[in-house]
Amino acid sequence: MLRKENSRSTYQEFSDDDGEGHSQSPDLSDDSPEDLEEHEEREEPNGRISPEDDIRESSPSRRFSKTCLKNVFTVVLIFIYLLLTAVAAFLVYQTISDFLDKLNHPVMSVTYKEVDSFSPPGIALYPGRAELLSCRHHYHDYIPPLVNPGEPQEGDCEIKNVTYFGPFTNQTEKRALVVRGPSDVRNKELIFMQFSQNETEEDFSAITYMLFSKFSDFTDSVNQSEFMRDCEKNYSIWTFSGGFRTWVKMSLVRTSGKSNEAVEFRQESTVVKFNDKRPESEQSNQLFFAVFEWRDPFMQEIRLIVTANPWNSIAILCGVFMAFFKAANFAKLTIQWINKMRKRHLRNKARELNQIG
Repeated sequence: MLRKENSRSTYQEFSDDDGEGHSQSPDLSDDSPEDLEEHEEREEPNGRISPEDDIRESSPSRRFSKTCLKNVFTVVLIFIYLLLTAVAAFLVYQTISDFLDKLNHPVMSVTYKEVDSFSPPGIALYPGRAELLSCRHHYHDYIPPLVNPGEPQEGDCEIKNVTYFGPFTNQTEKRALVVRGPSDVRNKELIFMQFSQNETEEDFSAITYMLFSKFSDFTDSVNQSEFMRDCEKNYSIWTFSGGFRTWVKMSLVRTSGKSNEAVEFRQESTVVKFNDKRPESEQSNQLFFAVFEWRDPFMQEIRLIVTANPWNSIAILCGVFMAFFKAANFAKLTIQWINKMRKRHLRNKARELNQIG
């Protein structure tokens, strides 16, 4: 009887232990970190560590490998955060630099406007000791043969005489012949002028001239001398030589800046030698021939355009700042996760010390 009771009690203890083992939760090694944390915090009422914790803590190599993997993953996340922050900062710097560069360096937009006629330009000639022999309007690029070259002839040009002191040398007085230029570009209107100069002391002889946008601005100005001084400051001066026929083809360019508008002339000139058939006694007078004509019916307009778009730059910066906020949020979650891992490690270490004690 005693042997039966002993065997029965032994069997009951074994079955109780077995039932207690089956009553525990299953293995949690494959659960998520949150579930692991919940099961790690779950202890028996008497303060002892559950058998599952004892089994899990009995495998230090597995726990070390998980810790090492988590630390590597944390370092990789921090490196990605720093890389994203550096890229975002570089993008902000590049966007601001490009915007300032485009703002300070506008590009030119060139357009061509076709017209039937131009406003008659002003042709200011500085003959010096030369004498104007004739000035006539012709059409269709046809210039009739010269009759009595070197002799004064009738003309049909509108000419004004003006004297003024130069803008750069106030003590030098200049005398200019201001001629009303051609306007009918469709019919190829041109002006043909002849000059003669009886000067044998100079090695070279030339007549300088200047073009300005409107002849009417000169005639309507109150102080014509002051007007010519301003023109000489703003326009270029060219020359044509004696003994040749210089054919000047003009083109008008308007440049619109940020605050003002400038007008200038561009020209294409060709030079043809004059075959002087006069008697040798008359060839001491140097002859000058100049033809002024519009090159084509197109007016070139140049506008300075600032390509820097503030709204585009603001949109890019908004996107970059959103990336900054996302990266900051990512860094915050990373730090929280690191603190969580540290607390879990300290808790597990405390359990180990309690179990040893």
